[in-house]
Amino acid sequence: MGEEKECCPVFDPKPWDGVEHVWKDKPFLKGSIPQLFHMPIPGFMGPGISKLWKRAQDLGIAPATGDFLLLTHDPSPWKSELFLSVAKEDPETVTLSGTFFSKVYDGPYNDVPKYIQAVDDFLAMRAKIAKDYYFYYTTCPKCAKKYGHNYIVVFAEV
Repeated sequence: MGEEKECCPVFDPKPWDGVEHVWKDKPFLKGSIPQLFHMPIPGFMGPGISKLWKRAQDLGIAPATGDFLLLTHDPSPWKSELFLSVAKEDPETVTLSGTFFSKVYDGPYNDVPKYIQAVDDFLAMRAKIAKDYYFYYTTCPKCAKKYGHNYIVVFAEV
């Protein structure tokens, strides 16, 4: 019996936990998927990510495996924006600029409100207030189960 093919690489939380990121025109390819009350509608997340990845490959701007970063942002209860970090700017990319703090949590998606509160507490100790939040779901559900960890990185824009 052979080993399962790796879908998502093993995630190392150390480089992301409690880290300040200062981005100046960091390029991302943007997509979106529908959701219902901030929960992705089954069957849309995987194809949405695949479509974004294929677009990045077709444009020749796909990130190296070690540089993969896919952020989600919920501007409303009905829509989730996907931001795939890419290797370089392109006419189809958008950029993010600002200061972001990242904190890593290991647990279910439905604990995101608890993670946001914990990030707010972390920021308060630094006299900072979050303006917005982005989320990096580091593995697909299948790989989270395989690895025994469901790491979620919360990026708070300050």
